[in-house]
Amino acid sequence: MVKATSSAPSQRMLRVGEQVRAAITQVLQRGEVRDDLLEKTVVSISEVRMSPDLKMATAYVTPLGVADHTQTIDALNRHAKYIRGRLGAQLRQMKYMPELRFRDDTSFDNYQKIDALLRSPEVSRDLGASAGKVSEDKDEE
Repeated sequence: MVKATSSAPSQRMLRVGEQVRAAITQVLQRGEVRDDLLEKTVVSISEVRMSPDLKMATAYVTPLGVADHTQTIDALNRHAKYIRGRLGAQLRQMKYMPELRFRDDTSFDNYQKIDALLRSPEVSRDLGASAGKVSEDKDEE
């Protein structure tokens, strides 16, 4: 039997990642982590990616209203073992509790860069020229 070598996450990895994301969110919302920085910062967890063996969970987070995310990410990583322990009550169906890592989610910054690029005059001009060519081709038919 040939094993698929796809790099896409399996359905199980996606399902478990979503369960871990929801559990981490509940722990942070309840204020169970005693840290001055985390208590006054709202943290958005956009995604949790699981390793194929489900023993490692990487949570992509965005601290809202904070210019420098590194301090918040460092605080979350310092408390990762405590948060992992608090997840046990909510993730009883898992054989192993995954080790947690927190990373800065830069996807929103990437979306803004792409949006700014698409709105630039050069791209608008090029899109306008290609749209004009398409309408000319349709007129000839």
